[in-house]
Amino acid sequence: MSAWLTIIGLNEDGPSPAAREALARAEVIFGGARHLELTQAGARGRPWPVPFSIAPLLACRGMQVVALCSGDPFWFGAGSLLAEALAPEEWVALPAPSSFALAAAKLGWRLEDIICLGLHAAPFAQARAHLHDGARLLCLLRGGEAVAPFAAYLTELGFGASRLWRLEALGGARERITQASAAEMAVLDPGLSPVAVAVEVAGALGLPRTPGLADSLFAHDGQITKRPVRALTLSALAPRPGEHLWDIGLGAGSISIEWLLAAPRTRASGVEADAARAARALENAAGFGVAQRLHVLERRAPDGLETLARPDAIFIGGGASQALLERLWALAPAGTRLVANAVTLESEALLTAWSAEKGGALLRLDLAEAAALGGKRGWVPARPIVQWSVTL
Repeated sequence: MSAWLTIIGLNEDGPSPAAREALARAEVIFGGARHLELTQAGARGRPWPVPFSIAPLLACRGMQVVALCSGDPFWFGAGSLLAEALAPEEWVALPAPSSFALAAAKLGWRLEDIICLGLHAAPFAQARAHLHDGARLLCLLRGGEAVAPFAAYLTELGFGASRLWRLEALGGARERITQASAAEMAVLDPGLSPVAVAVEVAGALGLPRTPGLADSLFAHDGQITKRPVRALTLSALAPRPGEHLWDIGLGAGSISIEWLLAAPRTRASGVEADAARAARALENAAGFGVAQRLHVLERRAPDGLETLARPDAIFIGGGASQALLERLWALAPAGTRLVANAVTLESEALLTAWSAEKGGALLRLDLAEAAALGGKRGWVPARPIVQWSVTL
């Protein structure tokens, strides 16, 4: 089968000679309104549907079809979606320089040292984990009207002193670059589209890279794995890129959120019987920009576990039972890492018995905080926690 689809990357300077040839042959041209106008698609042009879908394009299989994308179609573009849906011989691609490449060339920044984010189809919070003093970010935004809200978001997080460059219509006659602080950019009029924003971060410290974020960063009702225990728990869970966590007894979602922040392409499924806590966990995840990778099942484990994608690791934050452990051993693949924390004598006895049979590491965590004691200070012990970690 010869290729019937040509995926063309476009910038403001218009199509390349090879792209013009493909456009001349095309019977149907899919693209955004700006791209269809730029290529003078006329009656052959079909705008992408909203919400975005490649289904109308796939329905044209057998015709000569062009898909218009911005810059490099395989960097935050539709190219990968099309390629995944088609056989390799069905399509060819004619990429142009990406918006990131054009922006870096204007600013003189090293692309390999820059965080590149596609925030045109994602919440601003996806940038949060990358915000730290001295970091450089290049962010694609939906349009000029999104620049001020993004600058306001940075300012609210304490990064109002950051330097921003609003990069509009790069590579064409309309190109314009505006530099201002985040606080200043938040009140400027919208710019042209397409638009990217370059950020040289300054201000707050940002999120630390090690596990054990401050408890105050999470909304909770007291049902939260506290910071020191969370750090030890994440260390035992050992998240790796692309892995999936079952978080049983999701609570505020702090374990799942730190799991998702720890490595790229990670996923988490939280099981939580309390609807208010489940909703709060999703709100917390949204604040860290990881909500799209957290699935919440409002059930009381072990009910519903069979509906979840298989895990690479499992965390039980409380409420371990004989029935739950038996169900996990029946469902989880061999090699799954299990970490369970117990705070009651009954749960401690259960984990002790299972560890004697299944092996693994059994730890008792005794923590105490300094607090006022009369006119001086003394140690106030927290409830001891028994932690069992084992490979199924």
